[in-house]
Order: sequence, then C-alpha cells, then structure tokens
Amino acid sequence: MNIPNQLLYTKDHEWIKIEGDVATVGITDFAQSELGDIVYVEIDTLGETFLAEEVFGSVEAVKTVSDLMMPVSGEVLSLNGALEDTPELINTDPYGAGWLVKIRIEDQGHHLLSAEDYGVLIGV
Repeated sequence: MNIPNQLLYTKDHEWIKIEGDVATVGITDFAQSELGDIVYVEIDTLGETFLAEEVFGSVEAVKTVSDLMMPVSGEVLSLNGALEDTPELINTDPYGAGWLVKIRIEDQGHHLLSAEDYGVLIGV
C-alpha cells in the first residue's frame, strides 16, 4: 500500500499536501483500491468554502458511490478537470494526476494524520 510520507491524511481516507496557504486534496491509494474502478467524479463546488469534514463532492465506482470529505476548512480554488474525461486517474495515480481539488486553507488541520498514523489506521 502506497502511503507517501510527505502527505497528511484523514480518517476518511483523503490525503492533503499543504504548500503555504494552498493545499491539494485527493483520495488515498487505500481508498481507491477499496472503491474499485472509479467511473465518475462529481465536484461542483468551485469557489465554495467548506468546514473540515464537510462533503464537497463524490466519486462513483462500479459498485458504490462515496462522499468526499474536506480534510481542512477552506475555499475550493480549482478542480482537476482531467477527471471529467478520465476519472480512472484516481485509480492509476491517486497521489499525482488523480488529485481532486486545490483549496485555500483556513486552518492547518491539527487533526490530520501522519503517514505512519494513517498506516496504523488502515492496518498496514
């Protein structure tokens, strides 16, 4: 299971990479493997502000739909447009080309998990 050390994680299986006051958010390798083949991503929240742990979109896999939870409070600055035509990027490259949104963060997410703590959470 791929759990990059330079990222932070949530108990809801999102990852976040914080760079100054902007962060990139995606779902973890564990989450995409549990969901299976992702066929659709719905995020219509550009410009909206969310509190940590609020739903900001959803991903649809062949067998299920899963809500996407905001890892920290912030405003959605951009969406990964590539996912519109190729949602499977989340399966093939969850920490790279499969990112979901970029946000302007309003808090530093003191509740976030390190890679080691996330590994314990998922049992690896």
